[in-house]
Amino acid sequence: MKDPYEVLGVARTASEDDIRKAYRRLAKKLHPDLNPGAKEAEENFKEVSNAYDLLSDAERRRRYDNGEIDASGAERPQRQYYRDFADGQGAGAYRPAFDGSGDAADIFAELFARQARAARRGRDYHYTLAIDFLDAVNGASHRLTTPDGATLDLSIPAGINDGQVLRLRGKGGPGSGDGEPGDALVTISVRPHRFFTREGNDIRIDLPVTLKEAVLGGKVETPTPTGKVMLSIPKGSNSGSILRLKGKGVAHGSIRGDQLVRLKIVLPPEPDAELEALLSKWTPTSIDNPRKDMLS
Repeated sequence: MKDPYEVLGVARTASEDDIRKAYRRLAKKLHPDLNPGAKEAEENFKEVSNAYDLLSDAERRRRYDNGEIDASGAERPQRQYYRDFADGQGAGAYRPAFDGSGDAADIFAELFARQARAARRGRDYHYTLAIDFLDAVNGASHRLTTPDGATLDLSIPAGINDGQVLRLRGKGGPGSGDGEPGDALVTISVRPHRFFTREGNDIRIDLPVTLKEAVLGGKVETPTPTGKVMLSIPKGSNSGSILRLKGKGVAHGSIRGDQLVRLKIVLPPEPDAELEALLSKWTPTSIDNPRKDMLS
């Protein structure tokens, strides 16, 4: 197998954070869900996942760096010497491991038997799941298909963040001996929404309004992550004015954020003769220059 550092494109001195960022970048690029039918991308994704699985585990990374295991996580054969089993101190004190009453092979057999009986936890498997913005805000159920064709059912909690990792215990690789299975770690990638954005637990949106609605005020229909509501526009509202819809943001436990609505005055797409005639006769009562702060 390839060197895991080369697979992730990081140096051997890379920090845990560097390794995690490299994995996320490659996983988003190579995930089978984003490359349907691309066999090469699927194989590369497996390599990246295996490399991250090894290097994200501090103990396994140490053992790999020390040459104790290979890139697949398998034990490397260790060279054994009779002095390893000596009961004295120093090279001059050891004597052969057999004295006529037994066989040296028995000692090696016992060592290998102990190693085989040792309980070892299974490997963690790493996946990436892309979900819609509203599913991240409101919560949802998703089924993830793994590269080997298996399926994992996930419950997406409301308010999950982009990059957050869900752990499915026992859904990773099988353990050896009496070792427990590893876990499945699913990194969530949230797709952007066409008009909603998120800031912490608040939702932001730019809402187009007509000149008449801005000048005279009134109620207008406004989308929220949980459905449409009627929003009251105050008289004389300007573009850039921000109105708050309490409790229409992201749920965080028993607390829910707000939705912040920024008004954007939109004129008719085509010239409006009636509007032009009205404004040509209108004389503002205020002589303030709206650009005076920019020109001072």
